[in-house]
This record gives sequence, structure tokens and C-alpha cells, in this order.
Amino acid sequence: MNRFVHGHATHPDWRMALALAAAQIDAQRAQPGHAASPTLGWAYFSDHYAADAPALLAQLQQRWPGVLWVGASGVGIAAAGAEGGVEYFGEPALALMLSDLPAAQFRVFSGARPLGAFAAHTAQVHADPATADLAGLVAEMSARTATGYLFGGLASGRERCVQLAGGVLAGGLSGVAFDAGVALVSRVTQGCQPVGPQRRITAFDRNLVTQLDGEPALDCLLRDLGLAGTEPRAALPALRDTLVGINDATADATADAPADTPEAAPTRRPSSATHGPFDHLARRGGAFGADTRVRHLIGIDPARRGVAIADVAEVGMQLAFCRRNVQAARRDLVRICAEVLDEVEPEALPAPAALAQGAAGAAEAARDAAARPIAGAIYVSCAGRGGPHFGGPSAEMAIVRHALGDVPIVGFFAAGEIARAHVYGYTGVLTVFRR
Repeated sequence: MNRFVHGHATHPDWRMALALAAAQIDAQRAQPGHAASPTLGWAYFSDHYAADAPALLAQLQQRWPGVLWVGASGVGIAAAGAEGGVEYFGEPALALMLSDLPAAQFRVFSGARPLGAFAAHTAQVHADPATADLAGLVAEMSARTATGYLFGGLASGRERCVQLAGGVLAGGLSGVAFDAGVALVSRVTQGCQPVGPQRRITAFDRNLVTQLDGEPALDCLLRDLGLAGTEPRAALPALRDTLVGINDATADATADAPADTPEAAPTRRPSSATHGPFDHLARRGGAFGADTRVRHLIGIDPARRGVAIADVAEVGMQLAFCRRNVQAARRDLVRICAEVLDEVEPEALPAPAALAQGAAGAAEAARDAAARPIAGAIYVSCAGRGGPHFGGPSAEMAIVRHALGDVPIVGFFAAGEIARAHVYGYTGVLTVFRR
């Protein structure tokens, strides 16, 4: 597998944006060690282009015959590479990436293109956020893979959401499945910080949690927020900024166990990445781990001393009240990037040739980049994250680019993120393809 090639651009006319991105791709394909004969492509585009998605896909297929395309619309588009990291929010833009994965090692799928007998090891999934029983469909798709690991996100848009999977789709799930020959490293990064301890749900009524560790759930919430004894109505301003982090009932039993994945590889130096290529562990010590799914707190029931959450509660689930936290989000993003590098890079990389001067130095830098073990990456982040949340324009992608270096990355800002068998919120999902 050669290094992936990618391009991105913003322009009011999607045709011009495509032409600008294609010029970047063509220049990269001419370099040694890059994907000169692509087979699989990713296309992420802002919702400004959603209505023109059929024409956009037709142009992609005409420019690169034989390439199968997957992708989705987003309220924001992300990309990074030699030029740095960039996020396009509120403007018409697209990001493209092409790979030369062997055609036998992947299968593009959708409701109209079933997987059939393909032996899926992992899969990238895009979905429509309005799809009925979305959580069940994601879990079902996870069960169809050997590892149970999915990655991806929900298409987003102000008025219309679309997906690409060999065609333009609306509704349901689509994506691309990979066999065991495609090596991936994937991590989930959280954006929220617990404001209290993790507790066990001991009584509930559908989505209304009435007891935590045998205590009234509303009393636990008010105590965690430092509002014990406060009338619920007076606490409403604080409750508006409060979320809940939940874990499945079995998560606490497996939180300290290595992930059961066939690709699990030993780490080469001390690191928290002891769980192989897929991020399964729940972290402790004041930070959420990959198993925690953040959901909205949608109401309280003062009469029953309960709290309503935007998910289905179950006895035995672990729950912690939390809030969004910029510093925690930055630390966790840096952490997962370090774990990814620990998994895929050798212990010592040669000094960057970019330090050399002139054309010879630039050529040597290009050769070094082409020789790196990362072929390309996909980053899906929550539409509520992005640069503004991290402190400035393109700040989130700047962190990823600084941590990973000159790696082709494309992605989008989603209405929900997908990892393992779950739909997340306020997270980022970074997936790297190993050469």
C-alpha cells in the first residue's frame, strides 16, 4: 500500500473546488511512493454541495475511473497534510483522499449494495442521523465484523444530509468494510470531564433514571454540582450545561482488560496504549475512556427524584454527570495521537529532512514522508467541537497535524460519531491506515 493522496479546497462553485483539490492530488500522484493507481476514494463535502452530490459524484467517477467512492456531507470539513491542518465551517468546501488498497481487501456497502459473503474485519460507517433505530443498526453492523469495531460518523447538514457509497444515498447506513489484510489503528477522544463519581444505575423507568447506587438520582446530581439541598427549579441554569456519561453494564468488569482483537500488538515503549489497535478501554482517574458515551440530560422529575437522559437506561449501567471541558478535550486529543504513533511508528524516526534547505531538502522530505508507516488517516469529530471550541480557527486539526506530522488526513464534523458498536457525542474518532 502506497501513501494516500489528498486534496481540499473551498469555493462557491463545487466544480472549482473539485478542480483545485484534483490539482493537488495529481501533483502528489506524480511523486514516488504515492497512490498512482487508486481504487478507493473518500469524499467529504459541506452541506452547501449536498444538492449537487449526484453531479459531484459523476465528476469524481469521470476524473478517476474505476475508483469506488465513500463519504458524507457535513456542516464542517477537515483536512491536514504537509500544508498544515484546516477546518472549513460555514463555507462551501470539500476534501478528497485516494488510496490504492487492493480491490479484494475492501467492499463498499449500503442498503442497495449488501456485503454478501465478504469477510469483514472492520468497517467504516456513515449514517443518516434521522434513521430509525440507528443504535440497533450500528450494533448489528458491528456484529457482522470479526473484530466488532466500526468507525465513522453521522452525516450532518443544516437542511439535507447525504452519503456516498458507490452512489448518492439518503437514510440508513453505508460505508466500506475491510478484510484482515488492511491494518488499522483507531482511537476515540472524549470532550467532556466528569463532575462527580461514576455510579451504578439501580432503578429506572425507560429513559428516566430514578436511583443511582440506591440513592435518588436527582439528589446525586445536585450533590455533584455542589447544589445539595437546592430546589430543582433554582438549579435549572446549572443543569443546562450538564451532560451524562454512560457505560454499558459490563464495561466496569472489562475496564482493565486488554481488548480482544486479533491484531493486538505489543507496545514498544511505556504507554497507555496497551489495548492493541482498537480503543476499548474505559479510563479512570478523572477522565472518560473510549467506552463512555456522552448523552444529553433532557429533564428532571422532582416528584420521583429522577433525571431523564437521552438514551435507554438499564440496571447496572455506569453513569457519571459531566460537562464539556476544553482543556480535557485538548489533553485527550493529544493522548490518542500519541497512542496511535506508538502503535504504528518505529521507536526512532530519522531526523526530518525538512530541516535541510533548498530543493534538495524538500525532495528528501517528500521521500521521508512517502516512507512513513502511516498511509493516511480519517478524522471524524463532533459538529460541536472544531476550532472554535479548541480556541481558534482550525485549532482541533492543528493539534492532530502537529501530533501526527505530515500525514494525509480528511474528515468531517458529524451529527454523531461511530466507534465500536456505538454512536457517540462530543467525541472525535481518529483512524489511521498502516502501510
